[in-house]
Order: sequence, then C-alpha cells, then structure tokens
Amino acid sequence: MKIGICQCKIKYEDKAFNLKAAESVFEHAAKEKTALLLFPEMSFTGFSMNVQKTGENSMETVEAMKTMAVRYGMAVGFGWVKGQKNSENHFTVIDEQGILLGDYVKIHPFSYARENRYFAAGDTLCQFVYQGINFGVTICYDLRFPEVYQKLSETCDVIITAANWPKKRMEHWDALLKARAIENQVYMIGINCVGMQGATLYKGHSQVISPDGKILLELGEKETTGQIALNNDTAEYRNAFPVKSDRRKQLYQTWYAEESTSDVQ
Repeated sequence: MKIGICQCKIKYEDKAFNLKAAESVFEHAAKEKTALLLFPEMSFTGFSMNVQKTGENSMETVEAMKTMAVRYGMAVGFGWVKGQKNSENHFTVIDEQGILLGDYVKIHPFSYARENRYFAAGDTLCQFVYQGINFGVTICYDLRFPEVYQKLSETCDVIITAANWPKKRMEHWDALLKARAIENQVYMIGINCVGMQGATLYKGHSQVISPDGKILLELGEKETTGQIALNNDTAEYRNAFPVKSDRRKQLYQTWYAEESTSDVQ
C-alpha cells in the first residue's frame, strides 16, 4: 500500500486557508497513486486551545475531507476539534468512498500545555483495517505512554501517531517513535507539522519506522510530502524474533492491582 505523509506548515487557527491548501496536497498525492494520505494533529487549525474558534459542532472538516477523499480517490486521515465546550481532539480516517474507517479521541490531553482544561480525554482505542492492513491511531502526547501501543500492537500491523510536536523536544519524538516500533514490533508512522504556531516552533521529522527499528522514511525539517509503499509483513518480523511471546501480562496486571489496593487502603 502506498501511504502519503503531509508534513505541512499550518497557518495558525485559519481553518479555511488550510483546508484550501490541502487541495494541492490531494492533487499531488493522486498523481503519486497514494492509497492513504495522512495529515498531522489538528491538521487545519494547529495546536490551539481556542475552542470557540476551532471547535466544530457541524463537523465541517469531516465533510470537507469526505468530499476530497471521494474526488481524488484515496483514504485520508486528519485531525480536528469537536465541540466548543468539553471539546475533543479527534483524528479521523475516511476511505475513498467517503466511509468512516476510524475515529479516535486523544486519550492523553497534554496537561503541561493546559490541553486538559479545554479537551475531554478519550477512553477508547481506535483501530481499522484498510486494504488488508490493520492500523491503530494515536495522537501526539500519547507517544509517551507505552501501554497504549502495547495494547494496539496485539492486533495492529501499523500504528499512526499524528502530532504537533515542538522543536524543543524533537529528540524525544525521534527516540519514542523508534522505541514504540521496536518494543511492539510494529510499523510506526509519525506525522508532524513545521513552522511557527504562535510562539511555538515545529520542525517536522515525520517518519516511518519498521518493526525492527529501521527508519524507512524521514522528511527532515521543511514543509513537504513523502510517499512510502508499506508491505503487510509485520507478522514476518514477529515470527523471526518472537519477543511478544515472552510478555508476562498476568504478572504485570498484578502490579497494577497492587497499586489500586494500596490506594484504597
């Protein structure tokens, strides 16, 4: 499957401008015969807490992406904000017929940046199957919480992490993407943005990493799009080096159970 990654420069809080700019990305991806096109977190507004401006009650971004997906004949994954009160940070995937494949609400709002004051936390994992490949979906700060990836990787071949990850913590982004790939023996796709949003600088480093930790695609620090053909061969990596068979889930669960008991006492 050919996957396209859009490492875009998001004009901060200007949804109309960014949606218009996305049309040229779709045009280019169609020429490349892309099957699935992926955008960063909060794809057309940037990482904003101004939910009165960015939040949607009529799902206009979803409708716009449905139209483009059908017009250009490809699936698309994109981020948007639902609601203007108790808002949710979504990443949604729609196929080339405009059918919803997956919709994820960010499980870990970024409290360091006060995201948790404006966005409700999700509590449900998201996965979908497209062209025979099992995908999982996560958003940005989720990358720091390995339990999410361990659970998704029980059934997923590829895990998508859409982000607005700032330059000042770029080394963490690189290291965590690789770690999640290696420890879960899964393909990791990290999609980040570039440019300034308010006072924050973003420097890309969108990348695709194989289940054994090899960087297959890395987009650098400039606004660009990249293409990669992924094979449905995650099982081959796991069969060749069966790390997951040595996981002791029942033991790990007792540790969490002990913590819960201690909290009650």
